[in-house]
Amino acid sequence: MDGTTELLSISAFARRVGLAPSALRFYDDCRVLRPAWVDGATGYRFYSPAQEARAALLRSLREAGLPLAEVTVVLDGPDREGREVLERHLERMRDQTRTAMAAIAVALRSFPAADSITEARIGGAELASAVRQVVPAAASDVEFPALGCVLIEIDDGEVRLVATDRHRLSMRVLKPTALDGEACRLLVHAADLIEFGRWAARVHQVTLQVGPEGARAHSTSESRVLMTTDGLFPAYREMLSALAPPEYRVIVDRLALRDAVSSHAGTARIALSFADDQLAVSLADRSDAIALPAVCHEDLPQRIGFDPAVLAPALEAGVGPDVLLEISAVDQPVVVRSADQGSFTTLVMPVALDTAS
Repeated sequence: MDGTTELLSISAFARRVGLAPSALRFYDDCRVLRPAWVDGATGYRFYSPAQEARAALLRSLREAGLPLAEVTVVLDGPDREGREVLERHLERMRDQTRTAMAAIAVALRSFPAADSITEARIGGAELASAVRQVVPAAASDVEFPALGCVLIEIDDGEVRLVATDRHRLSMRVLKPTALDGEACRLLVHAADLIEFGRWAARVHQVTLQVGPEGARAHSTSESRVLMTTDGLFPAYREMLSALAPPEYRVIVDRLALRDAVSSHAGTARIALSFADDQLAVSLADRSDAIALPAVCHEDLPQRIGFDPAVLAPALEAGVGPDVLLEISAVDQPVVVRSADQGSFTTLVMPVALDTAS
């Protein structure tokens, strides 16, 4: 036959593109990858080298889990539709991966490490400071016991303390001077951690030791048992990764803002607004406004509401003279960060302002 010398048999083409001959026959039947020529007498399929790029893309899309119906849109549809299909599938795969990681992490924690011991050495004053900053974000109610605890995570070369009461979330990241062993997570009742923090403040260094027999903290002269509890702490990492990038940032004197917020402590909500390098704290009806000098990277077009009983402790827990507020939208969590200490971060949920008042 004319031109057949330039074509490849199904077996040869399969080897070139990394697809099994049975897969090529299936894709022919589905009209996704048709042979360049089929011998009418024998039914043998032959492919052109020019089809290799399409076959390679088809293989990659199928390996990525893209349904065949969507594969055809990517291969033969308009570019815009193909891009939308891939973006939707990518987001779908990310969601599945996050769900699987969270489920596996929970399952792994149910298997005790037989002989592994994890040790992390941290300065006592630094650890005590982290406890002081994070504990106020723990819940005081008993409806969800895990929210009354502080999560201590040791992994990725860091020690993280995290607490949340669903209205705010505080996290302090510590860099240990020495770290050895496997990643681990502890849940410690906030009340127990307060006393532990007082002890840590009096010693030079603390070595956290976690093993099959529980958790202990050592100094050069003393050892303490760190009482832990079972429970499922909220998936805070997923919460942080889902935050939208901040659209508005403002830097203001931390203690001045704390005092302005605390002066309205008797009300259920206050409003913050900032523009022209000035931040204003007022009641929801705009009365009793207190203006503070600020550095506003962008003017906030709407006022944003807070419960002063939630915002004031977040400001009190910070360190340094300044605080940085990062806002993506007036109904999304606001990041409250010590401007000179990025290792401590608090998320505070805004509240709706009663515009009728």
